[in-house]
Amino acid sequence: MLFSFTRRCTGLVLTLLVASFLIYSALVVAPGDPAQLLAGRNPTPETLALIREKYHLDDPFLVQYWHWLSAVMTGDLGYSPTFRADVTTLISQRYLSTVLLVAYASTLIGVFGIGGGVAAALMGKGARSTLAGLSAAAMGTPTFAIALVLITTFARNLDWFPIYGSGSGLLDRLWHLTLPAFALALAFGGYVARVTSTAVSAELGSEHVAVARIRGVPERIIVRKHVLNNALPPILTIAGLTIAGLLAGSAVAEQAFGVNGLGSLLVISAQRQDMSVLLVTSLIVVTAFVTINGAVDAVVQVIDPRARARRTK
Repeated sequence: MLFSFTRRCTGLVLTLLVASFLIYSALVVAPGDPAQLLAGRNPTPETLALIREKYHLDDPFLVQYWHWLSAVMTGDLGYSPTFRADVTTLISQRYLSTVLLVAYASTLIGVFGIGGGVAAALMGKGARSTLAGLSAAAMGTPTFAIALVLITTFARNLDWFPIYGSGSGLLDRLWHLTLPAFALALAFGGYVARVTSTAVSAELGSEHVAVARIRGVPERIIVRKHVLNNALPPILTIAGLTIAGLLAGSAVAEQAFGVNGLGSLLVISAQRQDMSVLLVTSLIVVTAFVTINGAVDAVVQVIDPRARARRTK
């Protein structure tokens, strides 16, 4: 376990280094003068020279990258000329909205995606076919289209939920995030429901389940011990990938509903070529994605002896 934990931590650090290098490289070769963007409109030559000296913009690429990386490692995330604030301040003001949105959407996926998939598999072929059609429609509908339908129906026509903003206080935030969470969860939830239904159906038709039924084991015990336990590892794996993907997908929902989160911050910084914000927010998304998947993989190894056996070979 110690070796596995060390290996995962090393893999996370290497992944972040590679991701940061690639993101930094892409931003450096992008059109535009970073000094001009930092200086704003109509800067003087002296101002541009001072900015290039301060941010090492005239240094070779690898030297620039090292200065930025060493600053981030010491907690200096940089300054945003777009928002006229430190990047640390921007992140601290917005991260909670994204965390709550992703947690809310993950809960919906767990309840309706996994729960719906299990129920459809247990109910039989007709329910599975219906779920397949609904999940295909959900997966094929873009998040922004779902957001427009939800806004028109539940915010404008029925006036049940607020249209715009993040709210203040926990309950008010959750109320404001209800429609964005449903918009974000629908397509991902359809995929999870489809995978769950397939995994549970496969276990229901397996030989060990047939033997348990012949031996007279009660159906509820068969479902709990023989079906759900064996179907859980692939379901958890897909659910982990889905939850990690919510972090990237949250940008669309946050933009549509005016939520001040990291996703909308990432979009705005990309539109305005705010390099400092774009680098940090991109790394946060990569870090969360890798961490969540690593945690899910570790849980799967604990609950599934077959996964541990494959790791030891």
